[in-house]
Amino acid sequence: MNLKDIARRAKHASRKLAQLTSIERTNLLLLMCDSLSQAQPQVLEANRLDIESAQKSGLSKPMLDRLHLDEKRFKNMLQGLRDVAAQKDPLGQIIEHRQTPSGLELSKVRVPIGVVVMIYESRPNVTCESASLCFKSGNSVILKGGSEAIHTNRAICDAMRSVLKATALEDCIFFIDSSDRNVVKELVQLEGLVDLAIPRGGEGLIRSVLDSARVPVIKHSKGVCHTFVDESADLQMALDICENAKCQRPSVCNAMEALLVHEKIAGEFLPLCTKRLGEEGVTFRGAIGEPVDDWSAEYLDLILAVKIVPSLEEAISHINTFGSGHSDAIITNSEASKSRFLNEIDSAVVYVNASTRFTDGAEFGMGAEIGISTDKLHVRGPMGATELTTYKWLGVGSGQVRGS
Repeated sequence: MNLKDIARRAKHASRKLAQLTSIERTNLLLLMCDSLSQAQPQVLEANRLDIESAQKSGLSKPMLDRLHLDEKRFKNMLQGLRDVAAQKDPLGQIIEHRQTPSGLELSKVRVPIGVVVMIYESRPNVTCESASLCFKSGNSVILKGGSEAIHTNRAICDAMRSVLKATALEDCIFFIDSSDRNVVKELVQLEGLVDLAIPRGGEGLIRSVLDSARVPVIKHSKGVCHTFVDESADLQMALDICENAKCQRPSVCNAMEALLVHEKIAGEFLPLCTKRLGEEGVTFRGAIGEPVDDWSAEYLDLILAVKIVPSLEEAISHINTFGSGHSDAIITNSEASKSRFLNEIDSAVVYVNASTRFTDGAEFGMGAEIGISTDKLHVRGPMGATELTTYKWLGVGSGQVRGS
């Protein structure tokens, strides 16, 4: 089957899916969860094959961590699917209602986008999250994962798709079982069949999608996340937050990549920070290590760039210049600093006295996420089921005609 035929079938299925009731979609998602749970041995074995192949090919340590799927991560993946199923249905929600002077009743109502192409690397849980969120929001999804996870992705998709075989909705979830890079280019040029493309991965992947696309794109770009320790910060709190933001899982996009420290507390804080994070295996660059070649680098590893800044203004300027618009945090006890940081940092998520690691669909109460948008249109930050909808206006009249 060629890609155009796949997209046509996905489009046809999306219209059928949009007609299901909320209860029907929820019940099917729960059946997918049961099917995936039963397929756990096959999925973990498929992941073992992918890991083995990736190690032989020299895949980097951070990418191997993203690829790895153990029993705990599998359990979390299932829980995310259940959480998506349990969420309030986004479809049919009335965003706005008004009555015109002529008496015409206008309602802005949430509806599905249609066909979503999801392009991603390494993390096989994205297959489950993307399929479940698109199904919840009434969208068909065409999944194009990276070749390094092809066995795992195929096993997950087969388990979820098997539930739909008897419902005429099987074409709502397609997995492109190919490592051909030209597939991505062709998919994102299917105007009229594909309604949205979401690339999630490295700069090379995202740039290739943007260069080729003829359909709308929402990108999940790299996560160059910052933490700024202000002069008024509680240093123990700052240590705890920095350790969590850098060390809990350094290979993910919401991990801290750069630490900015106010010069007035740098002499006291940095030795404490170096000791605390150094014990976790962190190596440092910048103010307390090797020179930083690129302040906009995403390390995805136990590497931390450190800069001493003279003021809040300099910290804000640095973040807005070198950050990726993902997630940034300030540690402070100053209301004035808090207010300025929240208002002036131009990122999808901005924190005060909290770790950037909270930028996650599950943590935000979305059950899961299809990605974290670093764009500004039409959504920004973690993308759940609601963010995978658009809207249309419904006008109900009683014979009104326009006079001029």
